[in-house]
Amino acid sequence: MDPFLLAAIEEAERGSSEGGIPIGSVLVHSGAIVGRGHNRRVQNGSVILHGEMDAFENAGRRSAEFYRACTLYTTLSPCAMCSGAILLYGIPRVVIGENQSFMGEEELLSSRGVRIQVVQDPRCIRLMRDFMRCNPSLWGEDIGKPDEVL
Repeated sequence: MDPFLLAAIEEAERGSSEGGIPIGSVLVHSGAIVGRGHNRRVQNGSVILHGEMDAFENAGRRSAEFYRACTLYTTLSPCAMCSGAILLYGIPRVVIGENQSFMGEEELLSSRGVRIQVVQDPRCIRLMRDFMRCNPSLWGEDIGKPDEVL
């Protein structure tokens, strides 16, 4: 398994163990993780701390040139907010653990030149499906809809 996707999965599991939504992400530059994060909406009472946003925040202030040389790994297809950040910072490549549980803005990202790789990792799929089944209203509060539970 790709070590960077594995690190994103570890972040998702950390979020789950904290009582949050199991979505994790890592930002990679020159073969090293420079930012990692997981969805902290529940833990921090935040409206914006999705896994990708947390990874960006934890990467800290960087130059545009730096971000244009990064790859973002995320366990779930990025929502509109996170996709906006990907575009804003010029991230050229996104590796997605799965998009069966939720299809984010992959078409928008691709149309703007972002290279997308979807892995359909069974561990990512299981994490989200288990969460959605056990926590439909919490999932509905974030980016899903309770009636879309798989």
